[in-house]
Parts: sequence; C-alpha cells; structure tokens
Amino acid sequence: MAVPPSAPLPCSPFYLGRQTSCLQCSWGMEEKAVASAGCRESPAPPKAGSVPCFNISVDQEDILPGALRLIQELRPHWKPEQVRTKRFTDGMTNKLVACYVEEDMQDCVLVRVYGERTELLIDRENEVRSFQLLQEHGCAPKLYCTFWNGLCYEYMPGMALGPEHIGEPQLFRLIALEMAKIHTIHANGTLPKPTLWHKMHNYFTLVKNEINPSLSAGVPKVEVLEQELAWLKEHLSQLESPVVLCHNDLLCKNIIYNSDKGHVRFIDYEYADYNYQAYDIGNHFNEFAGVNDVDYCRYPSRQIQLQWLRYYLQAHKGGPVTPREVEKLYVQVNKFALASHFFWALWALIQNQYSTIDFDFLRYAVIRFNQYFKVKPQVSALEMPK
Repeated sequence: MAVPPSAPLPCSPFYLGRQTSCLQCSWGMEEKAVASAGCRESPAPPKAGSVPCFNISVDQEDILPGALRLIQELRPHWKPEQVRTKRFTDGMTNKLVACYVEEDMQDCVLVRVYGERTELLIDRENEVRSFQLLQEHGCAPKLYCTFWNGLCYEYMPGMALGPEHIGEPQLFRLIALEMAKIHTIHANGTLPKPTLWHKMHNYFTLVKNEINPSLSAGVPKVEVLEQELAWLKEHLSQLESPVVLCHNDLLCKNIIYNSDKGHVRFIDYEYADYNYQAYDIGNHFNEFAGVNDVDYCRYPSRQIQLQWLRYYLQAHKGGPVTPREVEKLYVQVNKFALASHFFWALWALIQNQYSTIDFDFLRYAVIRFNQYFKVKPQVSALEMPK
C-alpha cells in the first residue's frame, strides 16, 4: 500500500522486482566514490523478465547516492551536477525519489526502494510480470530497470487523487472505466485462481506465529481471527464473483488523473494479481474513507455505488446492463469489502512489526478490524436479487 505524491507535483510512482542481465556502471573515479556511499554491489538477483537489471542495492537510509548511480546508467547524457531530486514521504511500504533535469519534469525517472521486510507481503517477481502485462495493454508506464532492492520507472503526469475527488461523478466514471479495462485483460488461456485466500492465509500465519497480536489493545485474539477468516472464505466463495486481473490496492492516491487527456491511470502494482472482481471494487469503495484520516462516513452511498457499478458493467460488457445485474454486483461488492478490511488489518499488523516507515500501523489495523465487525451484520444480511 504505497502512497504516491499528490498535487502540486504533477507526477506519480510505480514499482517492481527483479530481472535479467546485469549491466556494470561506467562512471569515473569521483562518481564511483560518491555512489559507493549509498549503494553496494550484491549477488545477481533472480531473473523475472526482459527488463534490464542492475546489480546494485540502494541504502534505504541514504537513497540519493544509489539513485544517482542508477541515473548514470539510465540517462548517461545527464550531467550529474545538473540532476535534481525530489523525495516523496507519503509512502506506506517503500521509499521513492524522482530524478530529473528539466523543470517541467517531462523526462523524469522514479527510483523506488523496497521497504524493510516487504518480501513477506509482496511477491516481487509476480509484481514485475503484472507491471509488464499492464504496460502491454496501455495501463502502465515504462519500467526502465530493476535493481536488487527496487526498480526505476517512467514518470506519469497528472494529479494523485484524494478522498474529496473520487466521489465526483465525472471522476468516478473514469475510474470505473479504467478498472473495467484492466479486468478484461486475460491470462493467456489459463484459468487463474484468486490470490485472496492464499495471500490472506499467509498473512494470518505470519501474524499468528511471529507477531502475537493479542498483546495489543483493540486487536482481536488469534482464535477470533482464525474463525473470521474461515467464515469469510466459506461465505464469499459461494458468491460466484468472476476471477479477473485486479489492482487489489486502489486507494485514492494510486489513481492519477490527467486533466489534459481526460483519463485516469492506476499506479502501484505491488499487489496486482488475479482475484475476485467484487473484491477489487469493494476494496476501492473502502478507500473512499482515506488512509491518514480515516472516516467511513465517506463510504459511498448506495446511490453512488449503483451509478459507479452501472458505468463499470457497461464498459466491462460493452453494452447495456439490467438493473438485476447491477444489484447482483452491488451485493457481491459490499460482501467482499469485508474481506478487504480483514486483509489490510492483517497487513498493518505485519507492517507494524517490521516497517521503518513513519506511520501508525497498529492504529490502522485496529480501525480496519473495528469497521469489519461493525458492518459485518448488515452486509451479511444482504441477499442476491431473485
């Protein structure tokens, strides 16, 4: 759950994993001396695709020297003394810096360094594959390279949205259309399995074996979490929500609005994978509440949801839809939104244990668990249309 920059900077991040042939840097002695302060040579990372990989590990606590070394490889015509940098501090998972020369940032390279122990949460090679697949379909920017503990990718112009934006009809229509486009990307003739239960089981196992959340006030006991996870799987698996390529982390600031082109694009593909259609939408609806100042009074009303879902289904089907189809998806989405609360609450407990990011993950976990139990009775009572 990485949060990119918001306006006034008209740019946004992306990310990913480990790749192929490693290239060696060709700096002069002075530049090598500077770079060595912020990055170190490492064994070659595992292969995951055709994107260039640099055999470099960047120091999380001193990103700039390593980032500048990567820029020398990616933009050798840039003079080191002319490179400008901008660090972003909103991220909840990784650390990010933008490197550019011109004020308009038309050519800007984003360097992202993975957060501490995030390999427990994220499959980096799958992330690369998802990024490349989305790029092939015009849904992602260019991935320039990977390195041992991060990646470099293309600047995407636009404004990162906030909770005050995504409820506007003009914008939520664009968001629904973009999600429908991604959900129509197919998996090379295979029938993919949803990632939700596998990933949530892994998170729960980590919480149970390594974190012991029962010691934290406001966090349910492990036995309760185990019961709820079993209930979710039994209840939601019966809803017959289609399995599609999902973003799985569509919080507000992962949506970039380009007013000049009149479209939105999604960023941050760390959690992108095949999953339940209704989960991706329900997770996005939960994010109407925000992250830093969570307020579930902003959860979209039934009226807004039905309009959003109508836009989505029309784009996904490529034609008109019936009220029954919209109502069916409405029920599925709100039920899968429960799983979203549970997923990110477990995620936050793990982040609270390992992350060095300045964010109150434990408080966030408690908020998500509380909302899960608050809405569970009314959501459970929703019935599919006849």
